[in-house]
Amino acid sequence: MERMRERAVVITGASSGIGRAALARMVQSGWRVFGAIRKKQDGDGLRSEFGTLVTPIVLDVTDRASVSAAAQAVSTALQGSGLDGLVNVAGVGKVAPVEYLTQEGLLEIFDINLFGQIAVTQAFLPLLRIAPGRIVNITSVGAHIAIPFGSPINASKSAFGIFSDTLRLELHPFGIHVSVIEPGAIKTPAVNKTLGDVEGVIRDLPPTGAAEYGEMLRSFARRAYQREMNGSPPDVVAHAIHHAMTAARPRARYRVGKHSLLLTLLATFLPDRVLDEIRFRIVGMPNQFGSLMSTKEQSLRDAA
Repeated sequence: MERMRERAVVITGASSGIGRAALARMVQSGWRVFGAIRKKQDGDGLRSEFGTLVTPIVLDVTDRASVSAAAQAVSTALQGSGLDGLVNVAGVGKVAPVEYLTQEGLLEIFDINLFGQIAVTQAFLPLLRIAPGRIVNITSVGAHIAIPFGSPINASKSAFGIFSDTLRLELHPFGIHVSVIEPGAIKTPAVNKTLGDVEGVIRDLPPTGAAEYGEMLRSFARRAYQREMNGSPPDVVAHAIHHAMTAARPRARYRVGKHSLLLTLLATFLPDRVLDEIRFRIVGMPNQFGSLMSTKEQSLRDAA
């Protein structure tokens, strides 16, 4: 029991949602928790709720100097005892048609969901080697099944999943476990940020794009918002994180939350054309090929 109370873990994205639920679960288990937050004021909320059981650290995954400073602060606090766990939760989603994605917007998503996560992992690995500790990375069931208008998060989380699998193989000889958690529908404040302002997304499109994709985006966002808000609580992910951190033989992959197993099985076993039909129905898109082509476009296509 004494050893459990001394264990230390860093959890990113700790101010809300999955990160905060994971933080609470690890505190309840007697771990020393470093809650990584982007804004200093978010640390006040953690101190208010958890007191000295949590040490807030400011860490912005897109700011490499911030990442290095956070790793140094944790190292100083641990006084050479090493880090027992790193949980990479921080992430962001974006809804947009591929045709109108901007380079800036795409790079921002990948910097948060992939490049920043890699930077955090690299910064804390020296401390994890001392313990030796474990790494838990939060990806998404969307890493296995593409959804219309969800390409930024699907692609970035898929890339992070492959990175995590590779890291698991490379760190195996050093006694460091790496687990991936792939949540399905989870009800968190992030749902409102990603799906709650579809009209803003449409306004940001050029007039042609708004006319072409507007109604499909509204249908997609309405249905997706309902699914996510009826999803599982963040605690189911926190439970998986705790298992990955404490089990004698942690799983390489955890699929948790509403629809997570079903979506993965559909993507694994169904032919692409059949799966496409299901996806069109799920998001409310027309399933007839070419149904939105203009008369002029159809004539040009037929002439070709």
